[in-house]
Amino acid sequence: MTREDGPAASVIDDYCEVHMTHQNTGPTVLAVSGNPRPGSRTLTAAETLARRVAALVGAPDVETIDLASLAGEILGPEHAAADAARERLASATVAVVATPVYKASYTGLLKAFLDLYGPDGLAGVVVVPLVVSGNPAHALVGEVHLRPVLVELGAVVPTRSFAVTEDRLADLGPVADAWLAREGDALRRAVTPPDPGAGATPDRAVADAFAGAAR
Repeated sequence: MTREDGPAASVIDDYCEVHMTHQNTGPTVLAVSGNPRPGSRTLTAAETLARRVAALVGAPDVETIDLASLAGEILGPEHAAADAARERLASATVAVVATPVYKASYTGLLKAFLDLYGPDGLAGVVVVPLVVSGNPAHALVGEVHLRPVLVELGAVVPTRSFAVTEDRLADLGPVADAWLAREGDALRRAVTPPDPGAGATPDRAVADAFAGAAR
């Protein structure tokens, strides 16, 4: 296809090129573990839920960030690998951010990593907080402690946190399925872009371009 001549056609072509590019880019799902132990059960839980979320939103695969592998540099003067992980999270469509309960809150490792972001560093990322605890009494750690910092960074947190006790980790699939049965619709709505045909108004430049092309 070749571009038509004229300013109106140029604006239309530019608009279509940008929006078609975004429409052709599928969602990405990321599992992040804030457990300081490499290869932890927290990481496995995050990956288990992330795979189900990926199936829900039509993502082809799940990527993983195990912050335990970055612990030695997050607080150091140079943190190139942590910065790369930070960019991966900031560009994800959906992220499952998981932590074990430490002292009735999330881990210092996860806090140090999130502190690398500036204001609105996670703007537009849909995040599911996941909390692993040894006691059901800590089920609200994700809501009380982790959700506020994610929202402060600009993340969209459309569901309740996924809270699971350690004794359920061996057979987490049914627990994850039950959570998605309750929260899946809200999660899907947050990820699915609005239908351009459902009352959306094009910006002024595009409207003027189409009007000019029609004359």
